[in-house]
Amino acid sequence: MKLSSIFIFFFFFALQVLSIRLVNSQQTDSCSSNLNLDLPFDTTSLHCLSVWSSYDFILRYVQNSSDVWSFVLSAPDTNSFVGMGFSSNGLMVGSSAMVGWISSDGTGIVKPYYLGGQTPRQVLPDQGNLAIVASSSSITLRSSRLYMAFQLNTSQPLSRVLYSVGQIGVIPSSPGYALAEHRDKVSTVLNYVAGTSASNSPQSRLRRSHGILNMLSWGILMIIGAIVARHFKQWDPVWFYSHAVIQSCAFILGLSGIICGFVLEDRLKTDVSTHKGLGIFILALGCLQVMAVFARPGKESKVRKFWNWYHYCVGRILIIFAIANVFYGIHLGGAGRGWNAGYGVAIAILLLVSVILEIKMWWKN
Repeated sequence: MKLSSIFIFFFFFALQVLSIRLVNSQQTDSCSSNLNLDLPFDTTSLHCLSVWSSYDFILRYVQNSSDVWSFVLSAPDTNSFVGMGFSSNGLMVGSSAMVGWISSDGTGIVKPYYLGGQTPRQVLPDQGNLAIVASSSSITLRSSRLYMAFQLNTSQPLSRVLYSVGQIGVIPSSPGYALAEHRDKVSTVLNYVAGTSASNSPQSRLRRSHGILNMLSWGILMIIGAIVARHFKQWDPVWFYSHAVIQSCAFILGLSGIICGFVLEDRLKTDVSTHKGLGIFILALGCLQVMAVFARPGKESKVRKFWNWYHYCVGRILIIFAIANVFYGIHLGGAGRGWNAGYGVAIAILLLVSVILEIKMWWKN
């Protein structure tokens, strides 16, 4: 009885392990497996590589002729859309993408989209710069995986390739086929000749550093320094040195962030003239504030009040333009609503603190 119980236990344990392996094998794809799909083009000589390991995205592609390229993107089915975009600078905004999904009735739908902005109304279906070969696009569900296939009429596709996956359970629907915000995305560089794909991480890290440094310095610390200067004069000289230290840190971090921005612009070769112009203007105002410190007249000087007005006005103008440029930079970088919301909450808290302190000051006076 004891031996039979042990045998039954190991039998069911082995059966469970086997079933798990079977399910996993059905949900995964690899470049060593054959692509037995009914596609409108030949798939026997496709190059294959893993392009997004976090979501098990597998890309197969081949140049069929001098001006025709075939692509098959494989990804796990999570009841969401999958997208593959082509960008000139590695950013989503301004790129064109092929997006596919399985609708609620089991029909596969593939559509080109032009990503004109971050909101659904700026993501336009059936538009973009992709020259799609007629009747070449399709999406198939096989063994819990999506296979999105399409062909492009081009002599050389763009090497900066974007991949995205939609929110679980949220898929576009007729008649507008509006595309909701993705769950996650990645920007890569695809070498079509060597058959290699690499995440665009150096630029991504540089873009993140540029954004965080400028947001923290010009967009947050400068505001804190201004609040300290206006509402804590009774604690002089600690008040003065605190204001000076905070603004000095903000200026140094902000200068570093702007330098990162110049390097980023050079690497991406993209046109961000408005954002760049605002950044240079903000830096110029910051330099004026630094120089004003060395020209600060004594407390008993007759021109001291004019210096105070100048220092106050330049500081407020700097802060207003800095806040606007931070939000504009978030938009350009395609960082999404999370960054907008996070920075918006920080600004709202600082504004609330400032209003409370203003009311308190007016009440005392």
